[in-house]
Amino acid sequence: MSRGLNKVQIIGHLGKDPEMRYTPSGKPVTTFTVAVSRAWNSADGERHNETEWFNVVAWGNLAEICKQYLSKGQQVYVEGRLQTRRWDDKEGVKHTSVEVVASEMMMLGERRDHNNSADVSAAEGSTETTDEEEFPF
Repeated sequence: MSRGLNKVQIIGHLGKDPEMRYTPSGKPVTTFTVAVSRAWNSADGERHNETEWFNVVAWGNLAEICKQYLSKGQQVYVEGRLQTRRWDDKEGVKHTSVEVVASEMMMLGERRDHNNSADVSAAEGSTETTDEEEFPF
């Protein structure tokens, strides 16, 4: 029996605040978009930039965590699997959506917690000579 692999890892910035709702059975689901940018130089030396947008869906406990801690513009790591959804709207038009179903999420970049921001910046700004002498590297 052969096995398949469906694993996605992305690092990018949230396009808007996450939106959470509940299924009829009461299970939380949170959706958000992540922009992943890349840059490269073409053969003629011209610089190019491209941004790919990913729709992300988180379920259960992870959905609640994403809603509570993530916000627009924040850098995030998301790991999960790709899922394609197909449906017909009320007019009979067929739609397709590819989304990342998240299994892991890690907040990256600066902390967004206003209560701790002063403590973090004060600790980073500290340049006591004892630190430099204890850690010569």
